[in-house]
Amino acid sequence: AETDSAGNGQEALDRFLQSPAGHYDLILMDIQMPVMDGYTAVRRIRESDRSDAGTVRIIAMTANAFAEDIAKAREAGMNGHLAKPIDIHTFMQTLRQIQ
Repeated sequence: AETDSAGNGQEALDRFLQSPAGHYDLILMDIQMPVMDGYTAVRRIRESDRSDAGTVRIIAMTANAFAEDIAKAREAGMNGHLAKPIDIHTFMQTLRQIQ
């Protein structure tokens, strides 16, 4: 797997928008980031006119693991939710569920 990282939500949005369509298979989006939070970044990705904006898989990564946090991630346009610290078995199960 090839990975890429962003230091904040705005940078994550910019990297997605500046890459060719289909470049990213999966985005692991931290929720609490400086400059732009993960919810806003995902909403902007989903609202963009890119051909893959509605289909790229995006998983929230956050220490907030209550039912309302999961619902908020879904409402923002995320396909899944992972609570930190990340458990590899839960991560793999989440990947299988969103494919």
